[in-house]
Amino acid sequence: MPAFPKPHVSFEFFPPKTAEAEEKLWSVILALEPLKPDFVSVTYGAGGTTRDRTHSIVKRIVEETSLKPAAHLTCVAASRAEVDAVAKEHWGAGVKHILALRGDPPKDTGAYTPHPEGYLYSSDLVKGLKSIGDFEISVAAFPECHPESKGYEQDMKALKEKVANGATRAITQYFFDIEHFLRLRDMIKAAGIKVQLVPGIIPIGNFAQLVRFSAMCGATVPQWLHERFEGLDENHEARDKEAIALATEQCVALQKEGVDRFHFYTLNRSDLTTAVCKNLGVF
Repeated sequence: MPAFPKPHVSFEFFPPKTAEAEEKLWSVILALEPLKPDFVSVTYGAGGTTRDRTHSIVKRIVEETSLKPAAHLTCVAASRAEVDAVAKEHWGAGVKHILALRGDPPKDTGAYTPHPEGYLYSSDLVKGLKSIGDFEISVAAFPECHPESKGYEQDMKALKEKVANGATRAITQYFFDIEHFLRLRDMIKAAGIKVQLVPGIIPIGNFAQLVRFSAMCGATVPQWLHERFEGLDENHEARDKEAIALATEQCVALQKEGVDRFHFYTLNRSDLTTAVCKNLGVF
């Protein structure tokens, strides 16, 4: 494997739904802490359904670890006053990094509809957050276009507005063909957008689940990937080995293209991400 400088990494977690799951998540956070990521992010459920749990977790990360947490915050199903109140809670708890997103509508409610008294889109949310405090703000980017976008031109316009309003980092949705990421990077450069672009990498812990989720979020699962993981969901050891190999290969291919930082969607598991980071020389 070619030798590259040690990459910067960050990790994403999602809020647990039960006390048992929260205990498991905390063990994952502590297992990944020694890898010294730039930051760790905690997601926010559709329609803000995990608001309190997200805040509780990032607050605990500040108080009990050396990690720097980033809290996801969305525009969906909330007024500006409600969103601002959450942001102020984060700031007061020492959480100074927000991943600002439009967000997905609550399940079974159909297409996104802005709250009548809320922020319209993530670019508006970024602007609002900057008026509350000097947050570090990350936003989303889409190697294969936002699933509701009319095309890349619209995506570039949206990203440009987010950066103009104060975002400094764009984290991509996961992808499997690195050409998607490289094309996005080229378009961002051509559009004159000055932003740190970080590829989102997902070590595949459950292939069938990945296929279902990808169908909803617009990420392509190529045929070669179906073939590579065929039959492995019933053989967890073999599947995990393949997942580690694939994510490592993706990162190395991107390193060859000059990429030096990666955001891992951990799905609240530490083992796969740890193994990939070890392969990349993070520790």
